[in-house]
Amino acid sequence: MTKSTHQTSGTGISRRQIVLAGAAGTITIMTGLRPTRAASKPKVGLVMKSLSNEFFKQMQAGADKYAAENKDKFDFKAVGMKDERDFAAQVDAVENFITQKYDIIVVAPADSKAMATPLAKAVKAGIVVVNIDVPLDAGAKKAAGIDLAFFGPDNQAGAKLAGDALAKALGAGGKVVILEGNPEADNAKQRKQGFMDSIAEGKLQLLDSKTAHWETEEANTLMTNFLTKYQDIQGVMAANDSMALGVVKALDATGKSGKIKVVGFDNIPPVQPLIKNGKMLATVEQFGAEMAVNGVKYGLRQLAGEKFSGWIKTDIKLIEANNV
Repeated sequence: MTKSTHQTSGTGISRRQIVLAGAAGTITIMTGLRPTRAASKPKVGLVMKSLSNEFFKQMQAGADKYAAENKDKFDFKAVGMKDERDFAAQVDAVENFITQKYDIIVVAPADSKAMATPLAKAVKAGIVVVNIDVPLDAGAKKAAGIDLAFFGPDNQAGAKLAGDALAKALGAGGKVVILEGNPEADNAKQRKQGFMDSIAEGKLQLLDSKTAHWETEEANTLMTNFLTKYQDIQGVMAANDSMALGVVKALDATGKSGKIKVVGFDNIPPVQPLIKNGKMLATVEQFGAEMAVNGVKYGLRQLAGEKFSGWIKTDIKLIEANNV
């Protein structure tokens, strides 16, 4: 649900007004009088998750390219984390952007609950905050006194696309394991739920489900352990492609590549040849580079006076050997 209107300002309007908008208690943060910035151009900061993850490397590349093409319109800086659990780096990045008086912060939260507090501080400092990729937790936003629109994909639906492809390939009774993402991230929970939906509808048998925190080497270790514990695994659902790479590495080491079917999520470049040669069955494209660019665009629109509420969905697409 997208809501976009121009707002007016005048005497008596506070810097931040909270307007209850419509049914379901949707709250839209409206920008009133913004602090005057010294810079002649808006300053836009992008805060990503792990830059060791190819998905966020693509996200940064897309955003950097767009910023370079529009360097006369805004100044831009992108930062990321060392790994998926380096949450303090995200908090520090937001704090630094607040201190440096940035106008817009676009963020893909690593922790859907804990990130609400530092982002609330940014909102209260008069900064436009744009939530992409991973939605902030609704309860945490309410507790922090903010409500931000979410610009991102339907992670549950995307995971179900991949899970359904696996269910179709295995048939009823197929035995599968799940490698979950970071349990503090809402998209990890949603992707697991999408996989569980496919398991239920496809009448698959779930042998085990554990987190590898989005990380390749942790996924390699976890999958190695799964292979030792369960001799009859037929399929693997990995909540991102970084973990899928670790799964394939474990399968290569045990001579089971291509025999156990693997699905992932993100469509990062390293998995594309694996899908072509049959080491992976499918993944889900969520267009990370475009997501970051759109985050910047939406931020600039909000800075100019528009407002958005609810969930503005971005595209997803199942990627298999026939369309990789």
